[in-house]
Parts: sequence; C-alpha cells; structure tokens
Amino acid sequence: MHYRIDRATPSDIDDIVRFQRGIIDETEPEPVDTPSLREGVRRVFDTPSIGFYLVARADDGAAAGCLLVQREWSDWRNTWVLWVHSVYVAPEHRRRGVLQSMFAHVESLARDEGAAGLRLLTDRANTTAHGAYHKAGYVRCHYDVMEKLFG
Repeated sequence: MHYRIDRATPSDIDDIVRFQRGIIDETEPEPVDTPSLREGVRRVFDTPSIGFYLVARADDGAAAGCLLVQREWSDWRNTWVLWVHSVYVAPEHRRRGVLQSMFAHVESLARDEGAAGLRLLTDRANTTAHGAYHKAGYVRCHYDVMEKLFG
C-alpha cells in the first residue's frame, strides 16, 4: 500500500484527536481530558505559529497516522530546528512504511527551509518506537529533556 503525506486541515481534527487519544492510551499513566485535547489540536490550526500537523493517508484516503511539527530557533546555528511531536500510526497501518513516509516528508520540508535538523521526544519505555526512529536515522543525543509540569 502507498501512503500520501498531506499537511493536515481542520477537517482532519477528528482523526488527529483519535490518534492523540491512541498515544495517550498507549503511553500516559495519567488521564487526559478529551475536550481539552480536542481544543489543543484545534488551536494548532487557529494559531499557525504553534506548528502544523502532517497526516498520512492510505490509498482509499483514510487517515493512517499523523505527527505535529514545531519550530525551535537555534541561536547557535542561526536557523531553525524542527521538533517532531505527537507521532502516531494507527495499529492497522503499522509496519507498512507509514512512519518512514512521514519522517521522509518532514525531513524534506526541513531541508527545503534550511533547518539545522530534526529532533523528537520519545517515551523511554516505548522501545518499539525507538527501533522505528533509529531505522529512520534518528539517534540518541547527549541531552536529556527535563520538565516541570503544572496542574
């Protein structure tokens, strides 16, 4: 099967929310409020400076996966680094090249705009994802991400 990668539009919100719910169900110990999730996804479309989603579509047009791209300015490199977030491939489309297609597309976009490179966050326990990301050319870097969340 071939997968087409498109920039998401507001008509993709239901699929994106469903995919984000899948990530949450697979990785997060704490529940996430679905109305808040839906509003967060919608806000990406309402506020383009936040970033943008890419959606992988199967031959029949059905959404098969998505990811969110956000920009971070690198003063050290005097250019952007693109962050890949919220990566999800529907279980029935896994191991069919969806992830590789999405990553190749975002890499092409990054290279075209002169970005320094790509970064992504991954759950430490999701070793299946680590293998897929490594296959796509991502390596562990020497930085750890630390966070302080509120609420």
